[in-house]
Amino acid sequence: MKYLLLIYGNDEKWASIPDGVRDKAIAKQDAWNTRYRASGELLAAYGLGGESESSLVRNKDGAPFSTDGPYLEAKEFVCSLYVLEVESAERAREIAADMPWASESPVEMWPILHDGFAPKPDSKA
Repeated sequence: MKYLLLIYGNDEKWASIPDGVRDKAIAKQDAWNTRYRASGELLAAYGLGGESESSLVRNKDGAPFSTDGPYLEAKEFVCSLYVLEVESAERAREIAADMPWASESPVEMWPILHDGFAPKPDSKA
C-alpha cells in the first residue's frame, strides 16, 4: 500500500529556526530519507517552494490561465511531501513518527488509493 506524507510550515516558521539548528535538522531529515530509501519504503521525497513561488492554474477558453497564489486562509501550507510503499498503515505510521520533523509538527498521512502509473491487472508489463 502506498501512503502520502505531508509536512506543513511557512516562511516565518522556517526563518525562525537558527542556522545551526536548521542545518542539523536538515541532516537528520537527509539521514531519514537515506534510511527509508535504502529499505525500499520511501519512493519519493520532495521539498516544495514557498507560497510566493506558487500559482493557481486553470483552463480558460481552452488555454492555461495562471494567477499568483494560492491565497491561503491557513497560516501554514504544504512544504514537503513523501511517498511511501509499505505493508500496512501501521508501518506507514511508524515511519511517519520517525521523521525528525514529527517531534515539532504533525505529519499528515493519506493512503494513496489509485496509482495512475501502475500496470493494469491484465498487462504483461
